[in-house]
Amino acid sequence: MNILTKAELLLHIARWRATWDKRDIDYRPRHLANPKFISAREAAKKIGDGATVFSSGMAANSRCSIFFWAIKDVYKETGHPKNLTWITIGAQGSRGRVPGTLEELSAPGLIDRIICGHLETVKSLLKAGDEGRIEVHTMPQGVQAFLLETQMNGEKYLEIETALGTRVDPRVGPGTYVGGKAMRENFVEPAGDKLRFHLPPIDYSLFVAPYCDLEGNLYVKHVATYTDAYESSLAARKNGGLVIASVGGIIPKDEKKIFLRADQVDHIIYNPRSEQTGSVQQRKYWPMFTVEHRDEIDVQESVERLRFANHVLKITPVRTPIELATGRLGAKLFTRIVKKGAFVNMGVGLPEEVSRMLFEGGLFKDITLFTETGVVGGLPTPGIFFGAAIAPKQIVSSAQVFHMAFEKLDLTMLGILEVDSNGNVNVSKRGPRVLDYVGPGGLPDLAAAARNILFIGSWMAHAKIEVIDGQVKITKPGICKFMDTITEITFHGRNALAKGKKVYYVTNVGAFQLTEEGMMLIQVMPGIDIQRDILDVCKMKVVLPPDGRVPVVERDIVTGEGFKLSWPGEK
Repeated sequence: MNILTKAELLLHIARWRATWDKRDIDYRPRHLANPKFISAREAAKKIGDGATVFSSGMAANSRCSIFFWAIKDVYKETGHPKNLTWITIGAQGSRGRVPGTLEELSAPGLIDRIICGHLETVKSLLKAGDEGRIEVHTMPQGVQAFLLETQMNGEKYLEIETALGTRVDPRVGPGTYVGGKAMRENFVEPAGDKLRFHLPPIDYSLFVAPYCDLEGNLYVKHVATYTDAYESSLAARKNGGLVIASVGGIIPKDEKKIFLRADQVDHIIYNPRSEQTGSVQQRKYWPMFTVEHRDEIDVQESVERLRFANHVLKITPVRTPIELATGRLGAKLFTRIVKKGAFVNMGVGLPEEVSRMLFEGGLFKDITLFTETGVVGGLPTPGIFFGAAIAPKQIVSSAQVFHMAFEKLDLTMLGILEVDSNGNVNVSKRGPRVLDYVGPGGLPDLAAAARNILFIGSWMAHAKIEVIDGQVKITKPGICKFMDTITEITFHGRNALAKGKKVYYVTNVGAFQLTEEGMMLIQVMPGIDIQRDILDVCKMKVVLPPDGRVPVVERDIVTGEGFKLSWPGEK
């Protein structure tokens, strides 16, 4: 990437930082005579006390910022709307770092109950939970997406095997309840060999769409994601509620490309500052994120641009040599598990590094990657742009992509917080407070759908593990993440094994596979002493291969020197 491009990106980021809380909630262009068009303030005043509100979007993609700001200001001025139940599927906070997220709605009395698939980013609302001001719930993202379809079809309950044996299963954990105010209702109950989920009926669907026409028909052209806008809107209408969209531009009517018809939309806010994704206004959309321009995109150049932007924003971590070695081990195991043509999901953290390695190794073109947001194909983007992809092949709703996963998901690669002797994994709970809660995200759904599940993460917390002369050395021991019993079950290992799934765990000391005998060590990093560094430090019961010999990881994986990814049988 040349100096001019870097300068342009720096200027882009500087402008965004200088104006990222700029908004006009009273804006309503005079030339728009259609009564569907209203200001954001007028939209906020239409939300009734005690209502159930659904907002679409994921991270910085299609953020409902104008709604959040308007509701916050109207509540501050009038005390209404109050006691809302708020539902989201994807993460919609910023950990207090960026304005215009769901965290704007933390004023006492505004939200009474929140239901999210991923909670970790909405710090202000989790804090309200710790203070006993908000009732906090969670459930798997795919389950929530399917429940939108359930409501739009006029039904209430969804029975599904997803999350059996996990913290969401009332026979094992608390169900959907996380903490905060006393629970009024649990949104899951046992149903034999399944779980029966429901959501409160959605009264208001709020979302961002790229464009509309003068009649009020909506379009999703030049979009990075649209997540749950379609299903949540039809659910709200089925419940007799309101559908309110914010758009970034007005275009001529195109009957063949209408996303939602004008008669399916109650009100529209025209917001010229509406974003395609974080920092990128819709009227100046970046083609790299769109289906329409995928054949024109230089993927390598786009990767470099996004990497630079995330580096400037200090979002993407700088990987250490041992983290890169762990990523290479995960990538190598990946090529042994799946075949060309595979349909694959990659999570955040080290799975993002594996995605990068697959791209740089040229294998990216042989598989189809997707994200829970509904973006299929292309290269998933990290950092502030997470949820979008470079040069996507297809963009569908969250519900549609989870259906695709249950039809043909070959592998999902996910992170870890804790692992136990039965292969159970905790990714949802970091500590005892509501503020520490992460949520299951889409892990239970993806694990239920995938034929192969590959977890990747570090062996110890707060440890120093280094690569020295091609050997892996634990120079400062920490707290082992692999234990006999974990804090909370987000993934149930034995249930997965009973379904015929293959489950692997890649760490910076080696790799394990869940077997009928237990957690078997199938590879060990050179320099790691199995007795001293693994068996003696973890409470998890470790099984060795029948002959007692554990293959040692190749040197090129550890050092990166001469490392090259390829499919088995190919040079």
